[in-house]
Order: sequence, then structure tokens, then C-alpha cells
Amino acid sequence: MKKLLSIGIAVASAMTFNANAAAPSEINLGILGGQNAAAQIGDNQCVANFLNAELGVKTNIRNSSDYNAVIQGLLGEKIDLVINMSPKSYAEVYLNDPKAVDLVGITVDNTDNSRGYHSVILVKEDSPYQSIEDLKGKVFSFADPNSTSGFLIPNNQLENTLGGNMDNQFDGFFKSVNFSGGHEQDIVGVLNGQFDAAVTWSSMVGDVYKGYSAGALLRYMNHDADLMKKVRIIWQSPLIANGPTIVSNRLDPEFKDKLIAAVKKLDREDNACFSKAAGGSLHLEETSVAEYQSIIDLVKATKFAQR
Repeated sequence: MKKLLSIGIAVASAMTFNANAAAPSEINLGILGGQNAAAQIGDNQCVANFLNAELGVKTNIRNSSDYNAVIQGLLGEKIDLVINMSPKSYAEVYLNDPKAVDLVGITVDNTDNSRGYHSVILVKEDSPYQSIEDLKGKVFSFADPNSTSGFLIPNNQLENTLGGNMDNQFDGFFKSVNFSGGHEQDIVGVLNGQFDAAVTWSSMVGDVYKGYSAGALLRYMNHDADLMKKVRIIWQSPLIANGPTIVSNRLDPEFKDKLIAAVKKLDREDNACFSKAAGGSLHLEETSVAEYQSIIDLVKATKFAQR
């Protein structure tokens, strides 16, 4: 009897050890750069607080200076969760290691259940520019080289429309073409006259004077409620698949499942928090790699063309 009891205690101890070993002491919530750092951390604090309570694991917020830092963090097993990943950045991770991350879901617009958003070109409201063709000889800015709406899609559009590429100012069409470092920097650059035109992203759904339902314009409205009276959109892309919520595959499978369940619970029970972190009025729905395949293919083709 004592022998059986000892075996039972040993098994129970092993199970407890394994259960504890499955959960890390802390996890890292990654945030894409390109916005005001303090505001981004503040927008994600409620997520960290929720996960701390739900999982009993410390959640660190890792705000990055640019998108590439998050890409490398995911590939280097330093980032465990991203609430709203750039589709291009997800494609970069996938092309480097298809098994590096799992898709939790796609962020979907609460207003009309749209699964996509648009890259847009901004100019000042009082400028004479009405189309891309009007920008000849002007200063143009992209956001981040790993941004879908801030580079991949508009760059492809300009190459197809104007010829050339960014390195030769699209066959000399623009006076200069730059990377500002992020969507907020693009908006600020247009407002202060540093750029004649620049790109950013928007759902293009909802009230224009409220910055639409999701996007960089909506976020910037927190700094300037009159923003949409000062800028104008002269081009928008076809619909781009919204960013996915992703988790790292480095996590123990049992804990990863708990983390995924916790993120979905956050979305259901405190969508205001989820939306704040995601950058707009958004919720989660199921997705798969197939929804991002066109972006993956474009990133792959672009890399091949640059060789």
C-alpha cells in the first residue's frame, strides 16, 4: 500500500512539475513601430493586464522602433504574441519559417464585418493635388519597408503606373522618395509640409471626419481632432486582408492553446480593450494562411525581382 502511495505521489509530483514547466514565467507582447511609443504602450496595457490575470504569467510589452524588430523577435523567439500584425510582416515571417507562428484569427471591422483595409495616399487639404499624376516633381514618403499599406502595396502600384522603382524615384517622376519610419510620421510629415504626399492605412469605413472606423488616421485623431479637415485622400488601394493576431510556436503547445483561448476571451468579453490594442473598432474571426497567400506571393515575387 505504501509502495502504491509512493508511486501515486511521484506521478502527481511529475504531473505538477510538467504543468508548471509548460507555462513560461513571462511572455512578450510585441507592438509594431511607427506610432507614438507612449500611446502604443498605453493602448496595449489593458491586454497585458488581462493576460496577467487570466494566465498568471507576467506579460511584458515590447514596443519596437520598426516592423523589422517584431519580425526578428518572432523568428528569434523573443516575441510571443502580436495583436494586429502587418500582413507583409506576417508574410516575411512565414517565408523565413512557415512554422514560426500560428494564426489566432484575422481582425475584422465591427462596423460592417469587412475583412480588409486600404492603403491610401494623403495630401494636405489645401494642396492642388487630386491624383498621383499631379505629384510629378514632388516629395513622396512611404512609411516602413515591412508595412503592407505603408510600402508593399503602394510601391507595387507606383511601379506599375509610373515605371522604375523607389531607388530611381519611379523613373524620375518624384523629386525624392523616402521612408519616414512609420504611419504617424507620414501623417505628421504631410501636415508640416515635409512631404507633399505620403501613404498610410485606413478602413475607409464609417465617418470620414472621425478618421473612419480603423487605421492610422483614427489613431492620430487622439492627437488632433481636426486632422480630417487638414488632409485629403487622393488614392486608395484595392482591399488588403486585415492584419492577423499571431502567437509564437516556440511556446509549449498546452500553454499556447491557453494563450490563444485567453486572447479570444479578451476579444469577446472586453472588445473595447482588444480594439484599442488593434488600432480600431475590430474583432477576431477565424482565418488561415490562404487569406494571406496573395500578400505572401507578392512579397516573394518582390524579393526575387530585387536579386
